[in-house]
Amino acid sequence: MAKLSIRDLDVNGKAVLMRVDFNVPLNDAGEITDDTRIQAALPSIKHLLGGGAKLTLCSHLGRPKGEPDPKFSLRPAAVRLGELLGKDVAFADSCIGEDTEAARMALQAGDVLLLENTRFHNEEKANDSVFARILAGGAEIFVNDAFGTAHRAHASTEGVTHHVSQSAMGFLIERELEFLCDKLESPESPFLVIMGGAKVSDKIEVITALLEKADTFIIGGAMAYTFRKAQGHPIGDSLVEADKLDLALDILKLAEEKNTRFLLPVDNRVAQEFKDGVETQVVSSTGDGIPDGWMGLDIGDAAI
Repeated sequence: MAKLSIRDLDVNGKAVLMRVDFNVPLNDAGEITDDTRIQAALPSIKHLLGGGAKLTLCSHLGRPKGEPDPKFSLRPAAVRLGELLGKDVAFADSCIGEDTEAARMALQAGDVLLLENTRFHNEEKANDSVFARILAGGAEIFVNDAFGTAHRAHASTEGVTHHVSQSAMGFLIERELEFLCDKLESPESPFLVIMGGAKVSDKIEVITALLEKADTFIIGGAMAYTFRKAQGHPIGDSLVEADKLDLALDILKLAEEKNTRFLLPVDNRVAQEFKDGVETQVVSSTGDGIPDGWMGLDIGDAAI
């Protein structure tokens, strides 16, 4: 696997920008309810800090509408990261700007700074070249350890690579690529693929490639509702890619042609809003399906 890894870098005294995935769930009080993604980034962060990097971290959180929104702030992530590292983690109130640039310039070897949500700027998702250059700042090295967003050509994942001397992957991406490139080359049978997430379109290439190798697919998450709607079943107010229904049908047809079992949830846990503490119930995925005014949250009891 001929990819540059952080284990191959000399980061001592160098400014490093690292893309992490701190898209963690927050409750109404702005408290992190699951820090798994922060903990997963620790090996790469500790490696870089231990090597003497002047480390700046960037990430997105949630789906803000291209402008600052306190409920999508990464400040709680900075606090939690500091607790896990046992050291101060500085926080910048914006991912770009004069104050942020000054904070990055002030970093010493072994220091770490977390930037505010990159998606507070529309230029992030547009992969704007000027925004990417400013976000890269004075970094000599870019490290991507956000596997879940690595497929997206955003400013913080692809654009910044054009404005640094070296780009490398962190340990998380290294581990995932080792599995995808090496372990999946000739997988043993029976080979089961479990896939979730919100969008079919984000995973079409992965699904198509794995249909060549898998014996069975199990589909969960919001993407299941796109498949169910494509099949003609009611999905209420569930998240759906309405413009990808033909694509979903093509995938189902391909699975049938390749004699690959393609399993969708037989039932769903639904609610009238996506919020902690709301009333939920379990309904069938077929037949009457999910009623209007209700949305699918996850797989139901029978599917589990």
